[in-house]
Amino acid sequence: MATPERSRPHPAPEEGVRHGRLSARPVAVPPQHAEPLVPGLHRLGGRALLYVPSARGSGPSSLAVVLHGAGGAAEEALEWLLPQAEESGVLLLAPQAVSATWDMIVGGYGADVSRVDAALEEVFSRAAVGLDGVAVAGFSDGASYALSLGLANGDLFHAVLAFSPGFMAPMIRHGRPRIFVSHGVSDRVLPIDECSRRLVPELRESGYEVTYEEFRGGHQVPPQTATAAVRWWISQRPGHSTGDVSPG
Repeated sequence: MATPERSRPHPAPEEGVRHGRLSARPVAVPPQHAEPLVPGLHRLGGRALLYVPSARGSGPSSLAVVLHGAGGAAEEALEWLLPQAEESGVLLLAPQAVSATWDMIVGGYGADVSRVDAALEEVFSRAAVGLDGVAVAGFSDGASYALSLGLANGDLFHAVLAFSPGFMAPMIRHGRPRIFVSHGVSDRVLPIDECSRRLVPELRESGYEVTYEEFRGGHQVPPQTATAAVRWWISQRPGHSTGDVSPG
C-alpha cells in the first residue's frame, strides 16, 4: 500500500544566470592596484565596450549598461547616449550579444547574462560606481531585455531606460527600479499599441514608478528623448512624478 511522501518539499532552484540574475555589484572604492580608467573608449575582455567621458566628478560615478537592438552592435548602442554621457559624466557599458539578439529572445537566459555580468565585474574592479548609480538601458530588443533584466535585478539597477520596447519576460523580480519608457507613435517595427501602451499600464499596476513619453516618429531614439531619459535618471529627485507626455 502506498504511503504519503514524508520528505520536505523540494527547495526552490538557486537563482542564477538561467533566471536572468546578475551577481556583480559596485564598490565605493576599487582595489588600489586597479588600472585607472582614462577618458575614451575601452574594449573589455568579454566583448563589451566601455566609454569613459572626459569630465567626471571626484566621487563615485554613475554607470549605464546600454543594450543594442536585434542585429545591432555595441558601438551603435553607445551612440544613442554619448552626448548625454559627456554632459552628465556618466560611464557607458555596451555589451555585444552572443547571437544576433539577446539570449532571452532566442532560447532563454544564459550566455548573455554571463557576458553582461563579466563586463560589470571588470568595470567595478576598475572604477568606483555609486551603489545606487547603476542603470540599464536599451532600444528595441535591447529595451525588452533591459526591462527583463532590470526587473530581475532591481537590487542592482535602480533605473531602467527602455526605448521602444516590445515586451518583457522577467523570470524573477527583485527590488523596485524606476522605469522610463519611450515609444514612437508611428513605429511600424514594434507598434506602440501592442507594445508600450500595453506594457506601461502593466508595470504601473505591478507597483513600479513609470515615466512614459510618446513622440511623433517611428522606430528610433530621438536625441531629445535620450536627453530627457538620462536627465530623468541622473536627477534622482525624491518622489519624482510620473506622467504621460502627449505626442509631440
